[in-house]
Amino acid sequence: MAPLLSLYLGLLIFSFLFISVIIVPFINLLYRLKLTHHHLLAPTFKVEAAMFTALHPTQKTKIGTPIGGGILIVFVVTVLFTACFWLMSWLGFTITRLFPLIDELNIIFFTFISFALLGLYDDILKIFNLTRPGSRIRPLRKTTLILILSILISTMLYLNLHINIINIPLFGTVHLGWMFVPAAALIIAFFSKAVDITDGMDGLASGVLLIILIAFWAISLSALDSVLSVFIALWVGSLLAFLYFNIYPARIWLGNAGSLSFGATLAVIAILLGKTSALFIIGSVYSLEAGSQLLQVISVNVFHKPLFPVTPVHYWLQSLGWPEPKIVMRFWLLALLSAMFGLWLTGI
Repeated sequence: MAPLLSLYLGLLIFSFLFISVIIVPFINLLYRLKLTHHHLLAPTFKVEAAMFTALHPTQKTKIGTPIGGGILIVFVVTVLFTACFWLMSWLGFTITRLFPLIDELNIIFFTFISFALLGLYDDILKIFNLTRPGSRIRPLRKTTLILILSILISTMLYLNLHINIINIPLFGTVHLGWMFVPAAALIIAFFSKAVDITDGMDGLASGVLLIILIAFWAISLSALDSVLSVFIALWVGSLLAFLYFNIYPARIWLGNAGSLSFGATLAVIAILLGKTSALFIIGSVYSLEAGSQLLQVISVNVFHKPLFPVTPVHYWLQSLGWPEPKIVMRFWLLALLSAMFGLWLTGI
């Protein structure tokens, strides 16, 4: 175990250094390509418009920030994983896994890359204003495509890996049969949207994700799944380097390419490790952020009045006068406490 842990830590450091070297030239490239934030945050509902107006000064400072950190991380992690995993096999390291190797790799990287491409497509539409202002076609199309990809991935998990159970802490294992497909699809779609919703302040989504990934890295190490351990190590190293440039005031953002991909992949990792329910605890910040927006949607559409002045929660706190760095740091602390509680609950 000790030699493998040293290897994984080495991969993490290598990934960190690799991103650190190329990220500044990449940011300069994004400026040249004009892949920058051009528009102010739009309110989800008209009833939030007054609060949105109050947040305008803060949002104006973010115009011009490059968007594309997610694509960089997805590309680098994919390339480094391919090279490192081949090298590990060539050097004779024992590759342990929970599922057939090819099927597990296909599902992980199909999720990682397909959601990144979907997010990149949405980023391009948004950055270059390729949809009619005020149109709801783009959000509806985006949600539909997220659901389609989520159903496809959950079907692969069910048919290729024969996963059909969900473990509920303190209650045990629930066998869902074919109902696993829609249940897993909803979880994947929920966390894909949740990370996307949370990615509204400098360092918020990426910092929270880093803490959650370290928790799931510990779980993968205890499960002796080399595939996930290597993948998460490279992902964590890349995120660490990215976070240096993403904290307030951010020099680069993840974009939808990163947020959609990272949320979906995080959910798939939890499913592969049999910790689906624990994901909602370890990832409580994402659950809170997405849950607040979901409740707002229900309240406005059913009762015709908002439950919160503005959603998600980080914007509500900002409307109360909390400075952005304070909100981000408090959410990082909540993520850390949730991760420790989730690990304790799962017996790690």
